[in-house]
Amino acid sequence: MTALEQTRSEFGTEATDDDVVAIPLRRPWRWIGAALVLLLAAAFLYSVLTNPNIDFAAIGQFLFDQRILEGVGLTLLITLISMVVSTVLAVVVAAMRLSSNPVLSTVAWFYVWAFRGTPLLVQIVLWGYLGRLYEKLSLGIPFTDVVFWHIDTNQLISAFVAGLLALTLNQAAYSSEIVRAGMLSVDEGQREAAYSLGMSPLYTFRRVLLPQAMRVIIPPMGNETISMLKNTSLLSVIAVLEIYTQATVISSQNLKQVELLIVASLWYLLMTSVLSIPQYYLERRYGRGTSRALPPTPLQRMRRAFASRRHGVAPAPETKAVSVI
Repeated sequence: MTALEQTRSEFGTEATDDDVVAIPLRRPWRWIGAALVLLLAAAFLYSVLTNPNIDFAAIGQFLFDQRILEGVGLTLLITLISMVVSTVLAVVVAAMRLSSNPVLSTVAWFYVWAFRGTPLLVQIVLWGYLGRLYEKLSLGIPFTDVVFWHIDTNQLISAFVAGLLALTLNQAAYSSEIVRAGMLSVDEGQREAAYSLGMSPLYTFRRVLLPQAMRVIIPPMGNETISMLKNTSLLSVIAVLEIYTQATVISSQNLKQVELLIVASLWYLLMTSVLSIPQYYLERRYGRGTSRALPPTPLQRMRRAFASRRHGVAPAPETKAVSVI
């Protein structure tokens, strides 16, 4: 049986002289390349697992050590607080950048310029040594000697607070540009339509522009959240006891530097993987209006594949939305 006759028999069609059978091209180099990649990955994994210089027993011993778990909890807490506060501040700064008020737009531009133009590590150190610049923080009438309240700077701004301030203010500068790009992606007619209905600029921003911009904002903001989680390791320079600092303290006592770095890396990989889950579903939620049918979630794919195998039916191919113009 020829390929043409076999195709007609599979699809139940009658033979015609105009039939064209598309035969897929053979690409052996694709399989050869995949085999080489798998071989290199297996060789690397084997070299790591059989490396006598790595103490795997120490990795298992400290993976769930109480100090490491406390560092994980503090890392997550810093990431959560910094991202929530910086996101709110980013929306405010983005609105100021888009404002027609020259004072507001200039102040917002200067803020973004200053915090994006200096390294995060330098900002962390500056906030950590703020007590050397200002011994006391006071509240009173400017340009006079009248003081209503004052406190020692090191007492108010501890290492933890200094780390939060540095991460939050730095992240707000980057996130504000993401929010601003999302706002500019919304068609100008949306703003004009809202104004024509009598909506105020603030109400238009909150109820019309921002929800539509979320489709553009969510993916990079998810990446920024993961970057924030990893940037908490920089707080070790001001002795904030997050996971990397805890691993460094333990390794300085038992000289298991590589093993403790592997422990910290495993926890970072786990936390970033967990944070990727809400990002996926947020992108899916705010992308509902861009296609006629959303692709199935990983859980739905697993259920479909399990049901197909249980009933002895091949899983149906995924269909993608096609727009017809």
